[in-house]
Amino acid sequence: MSRIPAILFLIWTLIGIAAFLVQSTANLEELAMADPYQAEIWANMPRWAWLSYGVAVVAAFAGAVALLARRAAAVWFSVIALIAILVQFSYSFIGTDLLAVKGTSAALFPAFIVLIALLQLGYALRLRSRGLLR
Repeated sequence: MSRIPAILFLIWTLIGIAAFLVQSTANLEELAMADPYQAEIWANMPRWAWLSYGVAVVAAFAGAVALLARRAAAVWFSVIALIAILVQFSYSFIGTDLLAVKGTSAALFPAFIVLIALLQLGYALRLRSRGLLR
């Protein structure tokens, strides 16, 4: 079985880790000059949402590595990542007025992130059902 999907998931998760690091350490004063609303959201983002974001990227990365190593843990890491993603985005869409301020287009990239997480989980489940994960 091809390892290309696992490699693509790994690259995607590395991008996610980089995004988390950039966003969680961003200079909010500088960001406020370019996008005051985003700076306000990040400044007020509760710790549980940041923690969920961190768990999501680390679990997705671990799931991608487990896929490359053909380990059954890929399924559980992918489940954890998906749950953490949903928890983290719950703040953005339920705890803020993001959609009212930025419009429904603000949901497109988060929806894409959820889709990739579902694809990673689906791939892990398919490999497990074929007996390719140990």
